[in-house]
Amino acid sequence: MAPISKQLLTVAQVADRLGFKQATIRRRILERRLPYVKLGRAVRIPVEAVDALIASSYRPALEG
Repeated sequence: MAPISKQLLTVAQVADRLGFKQATIRRRILERRLPYVKLGRAVRIPVEAVDALIASSYRPALEG
């Protein structure tokens, strides 16, 4: 099992950081496309998961 981040973000914080609606983040969680931690009814996303999503989606500009 992968180590869990000490810094966890709310769905609203992740949506703000990525410029998405909260519904989009919740859908990605339901589709198991975004790792999360569930504490009772609270859902939190490790900051590393958000950073990894950004890094995996990065496309450099073409030169020339």
